[in-house]
Amino acid sequence: MQIKDIHNVVGSEFQQVNELIHAQLASRVPLVEKIAEYIINSGGKRIRPLLVLLTARAFNECDERAVKLATVIEFLHTATLLHDDVVDTSDMRRGNPTANAKWGNAPSVLVGDFLYSRSFEMLVELACLPVMQILSKATSVIAEGEVLQLTNVKNPDTTEQQYLDVIYGKTAMLFEASTWGMASLLGRSEAEREALRIYGRELGLAFQLIDDVLDYEGDAAAMGKNVGDDLAEGKPTLPLIHAMANGNDEQRKLVRAAIRKGGLENMSDVLAIVHELGSIEYTREKAVACANRAQAQLELLADSPAKQALAALAMLAVQRNT
Repeated sequence: MQIKDIHNVVGSEFQQVNELIHAQLASRVPLVEKIAEYIINSGGKRIRPLLVLLTARAFNECDERAVKLATVIEFLHTATLLHDDVVDTSDMRRGNPTANAKWGNAPSVLVGDFLYSRSFEMLVELACLPVMQILSKATSVIAEGEVLQLTNVKNPDTTEQQYLDVIYGKTAMLFEASTWGMASLLGRSEAEREALRIYGRELGLAFQLIDDVLDYEGDAAAMGKNVGDDLAEGKPTLPLIHAMANGNDEQRKLVRAAIRKGGLENMSDVLAIVHELGSIEYTREKAVACANRAQAQLELLADSPAKQALAALAMLAVQRNT
């Protein structure tokens, strides 16, 4: 099953999400609409709203509530992208100039704030306290993950656990909130809610682990961002952490220096080291383990195209090259 097949399982509802997204971007301030429309329309797989819809479809309740929650999730995600690009001083995302590169940092941050606010307006309309609790907590965890990542920049002593804490906050938390939130909105059993929560978390971890692999061996044109961005920013991702834990003194010294300095001056040397030490393979294996744990959670669900799509999505997360 390919990504287009997965989308087709909830094709009509996905179209409704796109329509609601554009309807909810309306603002009396033209620049707000302009920037929000730009980032929303700039591409992306929209995996998080897809997870919401597939979860609802798996329980045969993919209705207007699912469409609204999926839109809320996409707005929250888009807000984090606007803020992240400012923090990371990124100038390219999904093959296009970032909003901050086109309009500046201040408008990007403020439009991100607008999307956060609009998402919570819509969340109130759903009138489901458990979902409000999940998403309000998620926004806090996401912010903490970003701050934790910021404190680890150019820190070669970052541990694997600290790295996992970062990617849980910055990526996996919103995946988790997507599936867990939808199961909670439908009032499913505690066992079902917990299974979908773990599925989302493990899928999100797998997704980010592969993102960090692709920073060292991806195709810039296909990914729509620069290969080596993480190293250039001095981010100690898992391939580097593994290399420092398993390399000889000379290799550790070079990787540590590359993290502390940032930039791409030592990119070719770092690439040689992470490949020689099996650090890329190690990170991929971690991602596959997460994907397998995600799939295992689906045993509670009745067999259906939606369940098959959720299982396929876990495997696609670790097989992708973009």
